[in-house]
Amino acid sequence: MLWEDVCNKIQIKIGEAEFKSWIKPLVFKSIEDDIVCIECPSLFIKNWIEANLMPILENCLTACLPDVKSVRIKLVVNSNKKNKDQDNIAALPIAPVEPVATQSVDTRYTFDNFVVGKPNELAYAAALKIAESQKVQFNPLFLYGGVGLGKTHLMHAIANRIKQVNPKRRVVYLSAEQFMYEFIKAIRSKDTMGFKSQFRNIDVLMVDDVQFFSTANATQEEFFHTFNVLIDNNKQIIISADKSPSDLENIQERLKSRMNWGLVADIHPTTYELRLGILQSKVEKTEYEVPNTVLEFLACKITSNVRELEGALNRVMAHAELVGKDIDLDLVIYALKDVLKAQERIVTVSDIQECVSEYYGLKRSDLKSACRRKSISRPRHMAMYFCKQMTPMSLPEIGREFGGKDHTSVMYAVNNIEKLKKLDPHFSKELETLSRMLNAS
Repeated sequence: MLWEDVCNKIQIKIGEAEFKSWIKPLVFKSIEDDIVCIECPSLFIKNWIEANLMPILENCLTACLPDVKSVRIKLVVNSNKKNKDQDNIAALPIAPVEPVATQSVDTRYTFDNFVVGKPNELAYAAALKIAESQKVQFNPLFLYGGVGLGKTHLMHAIANRIKQVNPKRRVVYLSAEQFMYEFIKAIRSKDTMGFKSQFRNIDVLMVDDVQFFSTANATQEEFFHTFNVLIDNNKQIIISADKSPSDLENIQERLKSRMNWGLVADIHPTTYELRLGILQSKVEKTEYEVPNTVLEFLACKITSNVRELEGALNRVMAHAELVGKDIDLDLVIYALKDVLKAQERIVTVSDIQECVSEYYGLKRSDLKSACRRKSISRPRHMAMYFCKQMTPMSLPEIGREFGGKDHTSVMYAVNNIEKLKKLDPHFSKELETLSRMLNAS
């Protein structure tokens, strides 16, 4: 039989990357009673092919051999393969060995102190499900998002909860850099077999920031084989990165395919509501009195990531304690002048609409609607007022940004806000808070 012809047909149908990941490792064995027997070196690959590629494999085989009735894939560990390391790791006995030098799990990071919102609710739910389940779930779980959005917090929370639910489960948590370091150390000491065998004695492998594998081909190769062995042995794998598996640069396609095989959960940039919730939660655990106006200001101005947001709050509280002053907006602006300056940018109509709508719990579309309810019309007037004060746009241009209002509507809004500012102290304070949020210096 022309197995090479079959492979060529499959590669045309599924592409080179998928072919290398799933079909290339197969070895044609025999044809018996019109049944093609193919050997596969990994249970993980076998299961994936049977679930996803079996119709294509059968069609390509029958195209070359019309008499073939079915295909049987047989798992054969240590089949004829060029990669001896993969053979060795698959055949390692389960025996007590010294554990890898893993990172300690930070007990401060738990599910209880992780603030959940729209941007992270899927990742949180998946992480909690895995941590509390006695069975392997979503294998692997791949968490991704930008710096400081909570990936590492969730990773530590998973490990901490697993220890609570089942202290006997063996969990290994380490960064991609540490995995690479341990592997290089094993190569130098000529003990790669010892390194490989250590992963046969664990129940959960957690690797943080796998994007750092991008510069290390040998480490990727080793992680690929480790990944396969753990999946074959029904062990849980949890991975984090700054991008989705498909977007990781300089990572082998077959490794990307495996990372995509389970559940991929992204953590989006924080919203105003989530940032405010995080600040409120943090303040509740301290003895400081922080006015809501200050928390709202910080939630609006520090938008880059949670780490910087919490750092800004810590800095404000420390400054207040050292100088012996109450925390207010003036103190915040003074204490964070360098941070706020770095955050400065040209204020646009979009910025104003977003800030005002978030502050009052509205949708941006509400500000552009024709609704005349006071709960919507007043914020709309405020947004128009700030557009007049903070942007070079003309009244007709501003009107067009609010659902096609004419210039007289904008003028009425501006005059109305000026009047309310003089008559209503509470309203004047709201206006000042929004003004500081939009134009802190």
